[in-house]
Amino acid sequence: MCGFSGWICFSSDITEFQDVITKMTDALSHRGPDEEGYYVTKHALLGHKRLTIIDPEGGKQPMIKFHDQQKFIIVYNGELYNTPELRAKLQSSGYHFSSYSDTEVVLTSYIQWKEECVKYLNGIFAFAIFNESTNELFVARDHLGVKPLFFSLKNDNFIFASEIKALLKHPLISTKVNKEGIFELIGLCPARSPFSAIFKDIIELPPAHYVIYSKDRYEIKEYWQLKPEKFNKTVDEIIEIVKNLVTDAITRQLVSDFEICCFLSGGLDSTIITAISANQLRKEGKRLKSFSIDYKDNARYYQFNQYQPTLDSTYAKIASKSIGTDHITVEIDNELLCNALLHATVANDLPGMADIDSSLLLFTNEVRKYAKVALSGECADEIFGGYPWYWREDYKNFKTFPWSPSLEFRKNILSQKYSKSELEEYVDYRYKESVGKVKYLDSDSQEEIRHRIVYYLNIKWFMVTLLNRKDRMSMANSLEVRVPFADYRIVELLYNIPWKIKYLENMEKGLLRRSFEGIIPDEIKSRKKSPYPKTYNPEYLKKTKKKVLEIIKNNSPVFEIIDKTYLENITEKELFPLDKPWFGQLMTLPQFFGYIIQLDFWIKTYNIDFE
Repeated sequence: MCGFSGWICFSSDITEFQDVITKMTDALSHRGPDEEGYYVTKHALLGHKRLTIIDPEGGKQPMIKFHDQQKFIIVYNGELYNTPELRAKLQSSGYHFSSYSDTEVVLTSYIQWKEECVKYLNGIFAFAIFNESTNELFVARDHLGVKPLFFSLKNDNFIFASEIKALLKHPLISTKVNKEGIFELIGLCPARSPFSAIFKDIIELPPAHYVIYSKDRYEIKEYWQLKPEKFNKTVDEIIEIVKNLVTDAITRQLVSDFEICCFLSGGLDSTIITAISANQLRKEGKRLKSFSIDYKDNARYYQFNQYQPTLDSTYAKIASKSIGTDHITVEIDNELLCNALLHATVANDLPGMADIDSSLLLFTNEVRKYAKVALSGECADEIFGGYPWYWREDYKNFKTFPWSPSLEFRKNILSQKYSKSELEEYVDYRYKESVGKVKYLDSDSQEEIRHRIVYYLNIKWFMVTLLNRKDRMSMANSLEVRVPFADYRIVELLYNIPWKIKYLENMEKGLLRRSFEGIIPDEIKSRKKSPYPKTYNPEYLKKTKKKVLEIIKNNSPVFEIIDKTYLENITEKELFPLDKPWFGQLMTLPQFFGYIIQLDFWIKTYNIDFE
């Protein structure tokens, strides 16, 4: 996996500004510590940092290819999982390859099919291709947003990069945040609206979108959408299809010239991935390493709750022993967890999921000591229906984003300087905007329509939030994490499977459980869903509260957008004013304090200018 940056300007010669592209690219060194490369021409500056996974010699970037007297240059971040098929297809059309890297296959696919190339790609990717002969730029992001891509259009300058921090190194891009950005931070975060990067000058290219940019053209297009189709399979048929498709997705993602491992929580999703991976690697004479996360003294303080009914530690051991992996449990210290909130903010360039981020940052730092590539179980809950807002009655009929149910709480957090009614209108607009894009069949019942709506919202919002988190925290440690369930073929299939089949045996993800019966241990198959683990140690709450009290005492600039009195009341009572998490399934009072700490640090460190 890699990081890249670029600057295109057709109205000026920008070759003298090579120092700018160097600074932008250097900001991405964590994404690619192995190699760097640059391409400089009159109207284009491109930089690349490489994490070498496949074809160390043949995959160097920026990569150049000539065809029909035209010159094409690519910078690419990703992994293509249908490389052999695409290479063969292109070779049959007369193309020749000088490497076995997927980078050359992506570049050649563009040469052959232009913007239609994205419809042939199965993988995780963000890339930019510059046609120097025609002075046209093409940038694209994968179907589900596993890999990031941000850009800014300032006058005649198109500036892009893998992360926000690289864009902020460009002198034309400011740290201004307008009212819309503030409403995102308070009303929606850690999720963000499609296209929003919070900063006024920066746009995040949404998943399944591409941009074409030339002197006379600027076009953004969505190239892939969820399409409703009539379901006409039996339960047994769909079980077999799911089993084969998921197995194929996992197997395709085991290609690497370096050691590969799996995250193994002992939950359904990670156990399936680990079982398939271990079996495949065993055929190659290799033994798989697996990793799980825990927190110091967590078992001592954990109490059963509806959102996290069991701890992972016991089940991870059961799964590892049954599958046959070399298992390592990474225990996180709560003081380090609190301190890492700041590092996680820098990794993300934004306040995020508090210790849900910082724990992953610390975890992947340990995993990176053993491997360069890991497989993880994200995205199964979004598509197979693992979250409570799919099946619990008190969630199902919300008229807002179900993982963020209490807008009243968020309105109370907002500074008196801003209109609470405007915040409510903004969130409602974003919700209705998304719901309005959902496609369904005329024959769909109201229940089926609601299921499609929840599915769509999960794919376009909640999944992207978790994938952003996974990418930034892992790549901050130069670890490539692949997510087999984020295969667009699986997502397309599950969009059209009725809820009653996904909910086989009246259990969340019942279809997935049944599909891998006999392949995973029975204890895992019957285990209730338990999300990514968080700390229950009261020391963590004490430490975050102490930091928030310091923020209040010092009259931080965070109170430009946060209501100080409301925050003081929460710290004094130490009682979270909600009966549900304020975001997702994990973010309650300790994570709210963590978010305030991240927000405060971000405003100061990034020198945020609120308009």
